Amino acid sequence: MNDVKDIDDMDAISRLQTAMERGAAARPRAGGFPYLAESLRQAGVSHCRMAVPSNAFLYLTGHGNVVVQGEPLVTGFAVAPPFDRAGLIAALRADQAGETTFPEFVRGCWAAGIVRYDVDTAARTCTYYGADGASYTEDYPAVVLP
Repeated sequence: MNDVKDIDDMDAISRLQTAMERGAAARPRAGGFPYLAESLRQAGVSHCRMAVPSNAFLYLTGHGNVVVQGEPLVTGFAVAPPFDRAGLIAALRADQAGETTFPEFVRGCWAAGIVRYDVDTAARTCTYYGADGASYTEDYPAVVLP
């Protein structure tokens, strides 16, 4: 029975990796996030949840849920910055304009007090949350992948 589960797990991971590669290849330098999100949606990802300080992603998929651990922004104890809507929007607009790398965007989210965010690929929304429960939701446009 473990062999079947291991195959299913690898299938979920390989599907996610393939979708991420496809989305990265299709995305323009500016305004590229919707292309990645659409590729994920087409691969069966319903939500992408990111814990900002730990830089950990949870992808909820129809083929199995996958965790991807990046380099943490915080180790040990740290005070969570206060929610800063204007700072978050500035980080979003810089990212959307292609002016930042993804790690720079994540650091901008943290500086703006974002502790987690959730991408809903069906609703085409991304909701950003502060430690105190404040949130900001932004829609992203539908796109057609090449």
